[in-house]
Amino acid sequence: MTGVLHIFRQPWIWAWIGAVAVWLATATFTQGRGATEVLSAAMTFGAFFVIVALGQMFVITLGPGNVDLSIPACMTLAGTVAMKTMDGSAGMIPVGLLIALAIGAGVGAINYALIRMLRIPPIIATLSSSFIFQSAAIWWNRGLRVKPPEPLGDFTTAKIAGVPLIALLVMILAVAGHVLLTRTMYGRGVVAIGQNIRAAHLAGVKVERIRAATYIMCATLAGLCGYLLSAFSGGAALNMGEEYLLSSIAVVVIGGTSVAGGFANVPGLWGAALFLFLLVTMLNTFGAGAGVRLVLTGLIIIGVIVAASGGKRRT
Repeated sequence: MTGVLHIFRQPWIWAWIGAVAVWLATATFTQGRGATEVLSAAMTFGAFFVIVALGQMFVITLGPGNVDLSIPACMTLAGTVAMKTMDGSAGMIPVGLLIALAIGAGVGAINYALIRMLRIPPIIATLSSSFIFQSAAIWWNRGLRVKPPEPLGDFTTAKIAGVPLIALLVMILAVAGHVLLTRTMYGRGVVAIGQNIRAAHLAGVKVERIRAATYIMCATLAGLCGYLLSAFSGGAALNMGEEYLLSSIAVVVIGGTSVAGGFANVPGLWGAALFLFLLVTMLNTFGAGAGVRLVLTGLIIIGVIVAASGGKRRT
């Protein structure tokens, strides 16, 4: 009994409860038809959300004002350059992946340089740089949509025992992120900085090194997501990252991470990603109009966040 109560005190549990509730509501409304397919789709699209949210979570944990708004542009630039470089050649898949990761790391380094050297607030720095990266993607793309190599496209849509392969791999990535957060000096440093940056500095934490590494990691994960999403979608599109701007933040917050910094958890990311996708699916299934969907989505998300916040306060 004590163990059950402990679980319900965890802020991330409410995202999972919300995801299960909306999936059951959808399955009940459709009398079970298509319930498995909906869950499979949720895991696939949720995987892309989790990739970018994982990096965003580390950035937000650094403390108030820390957020990366260049994620959509980074995804677009990495996906566009990688797809055009591979040009449909299966032999170029590893090269395309390295290019996407390198672009992400470069974007992160530029973001941190703007924040550190020019003393620009992270929100302004990353938003401003996003315009540059998006423009670079437009220039590189030149209106073309290059198809991904067939093996890469097949990889992003493959399933093992009915479970999307990409979801399984992102679960492993999430586990690695959890270990990084809770079992390493770097992860403890991120949390310490978010709780009190001055105290962390006095305690010997390499504050600026950790901040730099965090912004670089966040953008690198965005580059990886852009690469995989381009392959899944049949090519890179200039607007493919748009929905990941607010979604990357929403998944982090709904998952139980504090926007004030100093507190984060990885398990909630998957629950929140599934919840967001399944919520939209449920409202569409119910035939709710666009306006009603937006209102209900907002109210339900607020409810989950309030429940999660209450759980954290009790802890």
